[in-house]
Amino acid sequence: MIHLDTSFLIQALVPESAAATKLETWLTSGEDLGISSIALSEFLCGPLTSNDASIVESLFAVPEPFLASDAAKAAELFNGTGRRSRSLADCQIAAVAIRCVARVATSNVPDFMLFQSYGLILA
Repeated sequence: MIHLDTSFLIQALVPESAAATKLETWLTSGEDLGISSIALSEFLCGPLTSNDASIVESLFAVPEPFLASDAAKAAELFNGTGRRSRSLADCQIAAVAIRCVARVATSNVPDFMLFQSYGLILA
């Protein structure tokens, strides 16, 4: 299972980008793909086209919810990685992925690498 981070999803919608190529490869190979409700929420803040929204809705009809246990894990990640300004959503996305034992595809590798010692695996 691979969960897409918002940054990766945005890049994947750019035709012929590296992220678009990776996404196409995963889709063709039958890789299980998912997205957290947190990443979806960030993505839907836009800007995006109606076509972007339709593509994402067709790929991820049921995003992974954010649970109370994810909130506790996200707080642990936030506090354990330096309480970085504007990193809470990344912590939440990572927490959901850790619970789901999903790798995370992100274009924001340096920030997500901080979560690897907590069990996060990058795609």
